[in-house]
Amino acid sequence: MIGQNISSIRKQRGYTLSELSERTGISKSYLSNIERNLKQNPSIHVMEKIALVLKVDLKTLLKIAADVETNQQLDQEWMDFISDLKQSGIDKERIHEFKILIEFMKWNNDKK
Repeated sequence: MIGQNISSIRKQRGYTLSELSERTGISKSYLSNIERNLKQNPSIHVMEKIALVLKVDLKTLLKIAADVETNQQLDQEWMDFISDLKQSGIDKERIHEFKILIEFMKWNNDKK
């Protein structure tokens, strides 16, 4: 995931892999391995060099990996919630009742 983020930012900045290699002092093959996720745990030193050249902070390079993990966790929470609804006997046709309740809760929060 980090590799895809680096590749995307590099392309947005208009750098080729060779240019990034020259500017960071990191071999082109190593950078390529990072971008293709063949090297999934580059050192913090390497990441700092890449971030400096791409003019982004380190958090930005690492962001997608963290977002994906968070999304996977949220997706599992939703799946667990749906499973709980099914197990308690609530079918799809009754979901609209929950939507009404949620709209009421939103309205009530907006009043505060």
